[in-house]
Amino acid sequence: MSTLAAVAGRFEGKQALVLGVANKRSIAWAIAKRLADEGAQVAFTFQGERIEKSVRELAGSVDSPLVTECDVRSDDDIARVFAETGGAFGGGLDILVHSVAFAAAEDLEGRFTDTPRDRFWLAVDVSAYSLVAAARAAEPLMEARGAGSIVTMTYLGGERAVPHYNVMGVAKATLDASVRYLAWDLGQKNVRVNAISAGPVRTLAARSIAGFPTMEAIVEERAPLHRHIDADDAAAAAAYLLSEDARNVTGTTLYVDSGYHAMGM
Repeated sequence: MSTLAAVAGRFEGKQALVLGVANKRSIAWAIAKRLADEGAQVAFTFQGERIEKSVRELAGSVDSPLVTECDVRSDDDIARVFAETGGAFGGGLDILVHSVAFAAAEDLEGRFTDTPRDRFWLAVDVSAYSLVAAARAAEPLMEARGAGSIVTMTYLGGERAVPHYNVMGVAKATLDASVRYLAWDLGQKNVRVNAISAGPVRTLAARSIAGFPTMEAIVEERAPLHRHIDADDAAAAAAYLLSEDARNVTGTTLYVDSGYHAMGM
């Protein structure tokens, strides 16, 4: 594990909403824990009863004021969640962490060419449009605070073809473009929007990707630093982007992958 020291009090008085925690190995949880350790109040959403208990236990460990279910495919659900968030946080919001993605397991095994239309749009809806919908709902809460910062999680498969990443790569490409356009729109309200492109991390989502151990082995062999990252590395990068240290950083992707993205082969 990384030994990346938290900066005490960096997020004192800040209020954050984190979408996408599944369990203690989630990158979203590592970010949430980092924010809480540095002074933020953190609200959480969960997707479905299966992970509710796990998320509530984690949220309880950081004295979260709000844990609520959210189906990001539902505009009504998103509106409710942000209304609840505004209620819990006195009508404002400083930080939004978006760590939500989904593609059917069978579409991460065979050929991208064979992706059916309905599951193509499902992957794009959950993995990319959800950021747009969440940012739109967060905008008035952040405007009430006078500023805000949004971070989402992406991956190199949105820029380059990664075998077996398939439709998720197309969804991440959509997410990457959405970050840039949201940064332009929301910059007028002093709201920043950025992405973190993390190397392979052993999360619940990663286990559904065929050939994940091969991806790990290739990164270790070819990345300049010849080592893997972990969720804490991504959390440290997120904490920077979400903090005042990055007050003039928006519309960008920060790579946390031991330099793998810089290599041609």
